[in-house]
Amino acid sequence: MVNAKDMTRIERASLLSGKSEWESRDLPQYDLPSFVMSDGPNGVRRQTGSGDHLGLGESKPATCFPTAGTVANSWDPEEVKAMGEALGEEAKDLGVQVLLGPGINMKRNPLCGRNFEYYSEDPQLAGRLAAGFIEGIQSNGVGACPKHFAVNSQELRRQASNSIVDERTLREYYLTAFEIAVKQAKPWTIMSAYNMINGTYAHENEHLIKDVLKDEWGFDGIVISDWGGSNDIVESARVGAALEMPAAGLASARQLVKGIEDGRLTDDELSAAAQDVVNIVEKTRNTHPSGNGFLTEEQKTAHHEIARRIAQKTAVLLRNENSALPLKKGANVVVIGDMAQTARYQGSGSSKVNAYRVDNLLDSLKSRDGINVLDYAQGYDRQGASRPELIEEAVNTVNSANPDVVITCIGLDERSESEGLDRSHMNIPQVQLDMLEQLVATGKQIVVVLVAGSAVEVDFVDDVDAILYVGLSGQAGALATVDILTGEVNPSGHLAESWPIDYADVPSSDNYPVAERDSVYREGPFVGYRYYTTRDIPVRFPFGYGLSYSSFEYSDLNVDDNGVTFTVTNTSDVPGADVAQLYVHPINSGVLRPARELKGFQRVELGAHESKQVRIDFDEYTYRHFDVETNSWQVEAGEWEIFVGNNVNNTPLRATHTIVGTMQPRPRNSALGHYWDGDVKNVSNEEFEALYGAPVHLYRPDVLGPNDAISSWTQSRSWVARLIANSVQHQSDKALERTGAPDLNALFLLNMPPRAMAKMTAGAVSPEMVDGIVDISNKHFWRGISHVIAEYFRNASANKKTLKEITHE
Repeated sequence: MVNAKDMTRIERASLLSGKSEWESRDLPQYDLPSFVMSDGPNGVRRQTGSGDHLGLGESKPATCFPTAGTVANSWDPEEVKAMGEALGEEAKDLGVQVLLGPGINMKRNPLCGRNFEYYSEDPQLAGRLAAGFIEGIQSNGVGACPKHFAVNSQELRRQASNSIVDERTLREYYLTAFEIAVKQAKPWTIMSAYNMINGTYAHENEHLIKDVLKDEWGFDGIVISDWGGSNDIVESARVGAALEMPAAGLASARQLVKGIEDGRLTDDELSAAAQDVVNIVEKTRNTHPSGNGFLTEEQKTAHHEIARRIAQKTAVLLRNENSALPLKKGANVVVIGDMAQTARYQGSGSSKVNAYRVDNLLDSLKSRDGINVLDYAQGYDRQGASRPELIEEAVNTVNSANPDVVITCIGLDERSESEGLDRSHMNIPQVQLDMLEQLVATGKQIVVVLVAGSAVEVDFVDDVDAILYVGLSGQAGALATVDILTGEVNPSGHLAESWPIDYADVPSSDNYPVAERDSVYREGPFVGYRYYTTRDIPVRFPFGYGLSYSSFEYSDLNVDDNGVTFTVTNTSDVPGADVAQLYVHPINSGVLRPARELKGFQRVELGAHESKQVRIDFDEYTYRHFDVETNSWQVEAGEWEIFVGNNVNNTPLRATHTIVGTMQPRPRNSALGHYWDGDVKNVSNEEFEALYGAPVHLYRPDVLGPNDAISSWTQSRSWVARLIANSVQHQSDKALERTGAPDLNALFLLNMPPRAMAKMTAGAVSPEMVDGIVDISNKHFWRGISHVIAEYFRNASANKKTLKEITHE
């Protein structure tokens, strides 16, 4: 075991930055190899060569599993663990030591472009699923890297935004999922977020990393920055964040040495951070590819079936009038929709997998016995262009074929859900809705297969006979969809997020996404169902909702000090599964709380007319709240309401239970005003500051700085800076119009602050050069360009000298 303290100071410092896009730095003189990282929340994206972090370059073929937002609808940690095991096996075969996933961020707002990568709007559900995923990956000797720690809620300005959130909401809502995952699964690594939290970047946030993650939760792994997310490496090392990625060059190493000389960092703190890197190398030292870097045919077949099984459990039956599903044996069907022929099965960005096989709905239906596919029509332009002739063709196809059922596949296109951009609305493209309206007018039975990575508005719900929401279901999703449509599999997915009727109903709809630096989380703890149940706001589909071909009955609730017991009965002739859910709420509380909070769940498999007794235990998370006055977790004494059912709005079993607690309820703080009844859309600045515990001063710069996003340059006093920003924006817009897919490089540049250039160019750009670039953006062109040129040569010379000091060559 290598001891970092045996190294020279510059050697230790060099370990705290990556060597390349995906590798840590190696030190051969200590027999210390690199370890390889790869994106992998729903499939291993193993790139060779220089690679990139946006999913643009080619990667080795791998299994594409359903995305996290879809997997969450299974409410099945054991199934997620099986997915993690398969991913860990593939990572090992492909030469990856650390897999960058899962994404555990809370779904604060349905428009977040990366919601498809995140599990849920609830921390209990997200935490338990993430823990299973991590355990599965690490069972193969491959490290998991949960991300993005923390409060990363929007893609706009993601590298240059500041999440302003009160401590209670931070601890109880945005951190609890990470806490559950860290304590239960003990991940070897964790990735910090791009954004600031209350004014301090996540990768150097002492409260987040040292106080909470390490001291309170006992995390003993390595904290890795998101790619380009490091700001001040000296401060990061001081608080215990060990590795900045991807490749900042050797200027960072020199900064660390100077930080010790200046008294900002101690030698012991540098050693501790370097030892974190050494430890992960030692943990993964024996994780070598078991094959030639490609999957065997046997693995491909086995993992495809795992992906199919998971997709079966994640599909959510949202509507089924007059038993439209399952399809009758021998049914004559017409299939409509471009996505039925060309599957959309994953999101865009760094999680994009080079799937070795992709099934589509049309061919899967054609190959299934007992279903007669009479015809197919495209129905709509995938990129949203108005093409009335496609709608006319679809209607004529239905009328001429005269099917029993029309299966139409609609949903969000590739432009809608991607790393780097947020959605602008919750609607399905209008051309698809226009087509659906015309299909309904034919009078045929309409079954909608809905494709989307997160919630959408479905105003057409009452016009169609059935809706099967399949999410982004991975490479085998089409087969799983047909399994459910034909009744070979009984749908059992339940929504892991609320689906509002209208986007205006969302608690953060008035201030999302924020184009300025500061994003104020005015809604506090009232996110998703926590808001809708407290305010009694109707939703289209509530959190936890999902229909089945079976019917279920809940009875015999008993509560004791350690948990609840109840009976679930399948009252139908069809074997099926339901998800039992436990919610709690204090009756007389002096603490601000939503009307209901999920505190436990269990998936229950039942044969026809079978009954099972179900037990859900209480745990440390059930009744607690974070008390800001004592800076500690407390439990209010008194009576608590217990709710049990199969979604947040359907809880037929109710009871009260008395808790001894650790504190008596305090009088309510009247300064919180509208918060007490969840009326967060009318919260005043003074009420938010009472919740936050301090005055809020929004950042409004007179001049642009190294941490202001390139998109801010559109308002620069420099015509050069404006030209650059506007050109990049134009490139992004044209690419979207031309290809129907986002230009991830352009989006990354727009959201990136200049200081990230020094973290992502393998040493070609130094922090000192960034100062000159910032001068250019502030109308000091000649001074800035002169500074950049001078520092370029100075940096190149310094890098050669530092490299010799590290390699001793």
